[in-house]
Amino acid sequence: MKIKEFIKSNLITIIFSAIGIVAGFLYWKLVGCADGTCAIKSNPYLMTLYGGLMGGLIGNVIQGFTKKKTTQ
Repeated sequence: MKIKEFIKSNLITIIFSAIGIVAGFLYWKLVGCADGTCAIKSNPYLMTLYGGLMGGLIGNVIQGFTKKKTTQ
């Protein structure tokens, strides 16, 4: 599978992953955990990764609903 085909077939998931990455970073920056006792929220790398993962999962679910069903 070529890269252009992969991006075209997974565009919604990629977009939602990018949104999740930004949202995860902003959540860490604006809300976060000041005293460092929170395992995920106190680390910017983990919170950004977690946001990207959640965004990708949501995007994958939405992409599954929007794809046309193929009959075999």
